[in-house]
Amino acid sequence: MTVSKAAEKSSEKLADTAKGRKDAAELQGQGAGEALQLGELSEQLGYVLKRAQLKVFENFLRCMASLQLTPAQFSVLLLVEKNPGRNQTEIASTLGILRPNFVAMLDNLESRDLCARIRSTNDRRSHILVLTDKGKAVLARAKKLVATKHEARLNELLGQANREALIAMLAKVASDF
Repeated sequence: MTVSKAAEKSSEKLADTAKGRKDAAELQGQGAGEALQLGELSEQLGYVLKRAQLKVFENFLRCMASLQLTPAQFSVLLLVEKNPGRNQTEIASTLGILRPNFVAMLDNLESRDLCARIRSTNDRRSHILVLTDKGKAVLARAKKLVATKHEARLNELLGQANREALIAMLAKVASDF
């Protein structure tokens, strides 16, 4: 290829790049401030479930701000309360929490004196979980906040019949999918 042909090709590439930038700038100006179009994504059940979960968790965290509890921590405290003497592997497995994540969460809950790990008398390799007195008090307050603020908001939004139907449908997906 001659020098002039190489220069011509280089010049064409620069022109194409400049045109692409100009087109992008024009497109960027269109719809500025408007919500993005989701297309088929808005009809994907997984996407809609994830968006709903994020909103529900945001509301939960606002309701629990004074107690500094996450949805997962609240779930652990509830299971420990309802299943005294069960080991940490059973609790983590029931909630679908990976072992390393669960250990870190228990470390946090123990450092806040909300629960304790006690070596099992049946299997010395295993630890059972118990709520401390402070953990019982915090959980009692958390249950009241969940009932009066978080779940009440969901009930207000959905209505009782829709709420029950949604729980049934999601339970079916969780158990049968």
